[in-house]
Amino acid sequence: MTRSPENPPWAVVLGVSSGVGQAIGAAIATDPGYNVFGAHRGHYPAGAGELAASVEAAGRTAHLHVGDAGTAEGVQVTADALLRRAGPRSVALFVHSIANASVGRFVPERGGPRDGSPKVAPDEDRDTALYRVLAPKHFQKTFDSMAHSFVWWAQALVERDLLAPGARLLALTNPIGHSLVANFSLITAAKAALAVYVKHLALELGPRGYRVNLLNFGTVETPAAAYGFGTRWARFKSICEASTPAGRLLEAGEVARFVSLLCGAGAAWFNGAEIDFSGAQAHSILDAALRHDFPPPERTDG
Repeated sequence: MTRSPENPPWAVVLGVSSGVGQAIGAAIATDPGYNVFGAHRGHYPAGAGELAASVEAAGRTAHLHVGDAGTAEGVQVTADALLRRAGPRSVALFVHSIANASVGRFVPERGGPRDGSPKVAPDEDRDTALYRVLAPKHFQKTFDSMAHSFVWWAQALVERDLLAPGARLLALTNPIGHSLVANFSLITAAKAALAVYVKHLALELGPRGYRVNLLNFGTVETPAAAYGFGTRWARFKSICEASTPAGRLLEAGEVARFVSLLCGAGAAWFNGAEIDFSGAQAHSILDAALRHDFPPPERTDG
């Protein structure tokens, strides 16, 4: 969608204050030149400030909304704020980049912790806490934030007539769903639900001229990823590098530039697609395991 330079379309980016969400917000202000409405929970105020400065340096408007855009109530509140700021038929791109999930196991390891508390006890190793047994409240939070809220946002955008002609709705996922990590069980399940939601929304919104897709990108170093793996994050990064043909991790800026491409006319036929931008991560994990130097040595850079 194009508008006059004085009245550019808006992009809505959830989870805009850090990681991939922040990179996407900065990139699309330059290409294709959208204003950015970013929602975040206030955990990374410095990142939010950097994003706003990047958008404004590109000559576009940044509006940051602090609140939880991954709950049923939060969606309504944030969507109302968006309507007041951007107006009807103004949103050309919606990106769901929320990282708010619980990690843990469905059943306890032998001798492992059994309660579902997300808190780390003073005398408890942090990695042990990341493998606690998940409770019902963790299921609700994870599925609401990482799956259900994508549908709730689609509903809110349509109900308020916020979507511009040809608007793109983009959900984000990663290869963990195809190569399991024990304490990411809920995240993997929520991402599977998200993939189904994308297909159904593509079916329902396609006749209106909107496009709904799922972008599957490789491991990127972000605060959320580092938290989920605890002290094992350095080792996980090394394994991802060894099992990716390029021999390195994907960078957030590379994901962001690809999202800019998806905004263009040449990507208009993508609908209901799971777009693989993983760099073949995990395609060669067995080959990597056969190498004499695998598993790779522990990294020391955090």
